[in-house]
Amino acid sequence: MAHIGQELLHLAASEPCGLRGALIDLYVEQGNVCQSVEQIAVDPFLVPTFQLTLVLRLESGGLWPRIQDLFTTRSPSAPAPRHALKFSTGFRVIKKKLYSSEELLIEEC
Repeated sequence: MAHIGQELLHLAASEPCGLRGALIDLYVEQGNVCQSVEQIAVDPFLVPTFQLTLVLRLESGGLWPRIQDLFTTRSPSAPAPRHALKFSTGFRVIKKKLYSSEELLIEEC
């Protein structure tokens, strides 16, 4: 996560309000399916000057996700287990200036 934060700060460094002027679209990618999760206005009191699209990749879990329920034991009255998502260390960030005709900047990490 620290690497993602550094990359977002790097892309915002040339902007007049820095990261505060960003509108961040968060996506999760699994295989060739990309799903929108949330849109975040970093500072909702500022008109955003640029948009960052952050695409996080789910790590393929191999065999474990398919068989892990065989190894869990819980009583019928116990709450359902919470499922955690494991993300790959790779991600993609796309920067788009909102009020400019500049081309997209795509960073693949």
